[in-house]
Amino acid sequence: MAPPASDPTVYQAHHDAFAAEGLPTSPAGWVERAQKVAGILAPDAAARNIEQKVPHAEVSLLKSSGLTKILGDPKYGGGGQTWEVAFRAIRELATGDGSVGMLLGYHLQWSSLTRVIGTEEQKERWEKTILETNSFVGAAVNPRDNDSRITPNGEGLVFNGFKNFTTGGALSDLIVLEGVHMETNDHIFTIVPTKQPGFQFAYNWHNMGMRLTESGSCKIEEIPFEWKDALGFDVEAKKPIKELLESPYETLLGPIFQLVFSNFYNGIARGALQTAKGYTTTTTRPWPFTHNPQKSALDEHYILAKYGRYLASIRAADALCDVAGKEISDLFHGYAGNKLDLTARQRGEVAESVTACKITSSHMALEVTGGVFEVTGARSTSEKYSFDRFWKDIRVHTLHDPLAYKENELGRYYLTNEIPTPSWYT
Repeated sequence: MAPPASDPTVYQAHHDAFAAEGLPTSPAGWVERAQKVAGILAPDAAARNIEQKVPHAEVSLLKSSGLTKILGDPKYGGGGQTWEVAFRAIRELATGDGSVGMLLGYHLQWSSLTRVIGTEEQKERWEKTILETNSFVGAAVNPRDNDSRITPNGEGLVFNGFKNFTTGGALSDLIVLEGVHMETNDHIFTIVPTKQPGFQFAYNWHNMGMRLTESGSCKIEEIPFEWKDALGFDVEAKKPIKELLESPYETLLGPIFQLVFSNFYNGIARGALQTAKGYTTTTTRPWPFTHNPQKSALDEHYILAKYGRYLASIRAADALCDVAGKEISDLFHGYAGNKLDLTARQRGEVAESVTACKITSSHMALEVTGGVFEVTGARSTSEKYSFDRFWKDIRVHTLHDPLAYKENELGRYYLTNEIPTPSWYT
């Protein structure tokens, strides 16, 4: 049985306002829309973090705001924006609520899957379906759980297996699955409706951070799909289309995912600093036991210096992510019509730009979210403020894949000019 969930009607006034406004029409408008949603979410983020209700209301807000459609084709009702704009939107949203920023990032990633490995027919069909139904897309895809099995089922196929992590899956309308065909050893991705008996979500995401992402486990039993929905496969031959699934373009979602992470790390860090600013300017007291006592915390040298350091670090990480965001966005959209022309070197170079972002953003966000207590003071550790949620969010997600391997990879690239071998995490 699912635990208590948040009620989408709590945002009804905002749903109505967004419906009246329609979708933004410019990159700046989309960033402003993300800022507006972040502003809606921020005031009660601490309370939601403590309650940890299944965030159906928050996903409904993403849908009504149009942010779930930001990358979509305008002919099907999408926003027609690039990943460069989407990264900025994810970052802005995460300043208000890190979990919701993460959910948007994962949705945009998985809803882009057919653009990368699907046939033209699959891309058009799924893009139309996702946008016209305003579906939220989750996934039960975790490369460290490799027990998802695909077997024949009459003229079609069927999935069985288990996944420890399924971010957004329990909240989704459509869910991405990946597994191994037991007779051919081919890996197959597909998209299926989530609301069917074969999905048994455990609702066991009780981790200390990213508490509203519903990233818990799921048992998958007898989930059917047709060969026409095996992404990148020849339906008649029942084999992968080699040109589609063995090109560097097919591996672009790996670094895109890593840059999604970096951007919501930056957003969470900025949200922590903004929240700390509100507390420092109203509540923090100056330290009296010093040779030079100040009348206000805003005159304390160490407080001013810390805020300056943290703000500079966030701005530097943002700038680095903006550069990498443009680079990978240009490849993703620029080669969409000629995927086979993208070279391994081009893909590898941009992957290392993203790796630099991941390293920088991870270290920055851990420092900022842990350090804000030094500028707010002992009373700010009260549970009612929930200031620890920022650090917990960052600490949990930066363990997604070991940062040391990212640093090693970038060092090898710098010293030997070796580009990384594409993987689930690179």
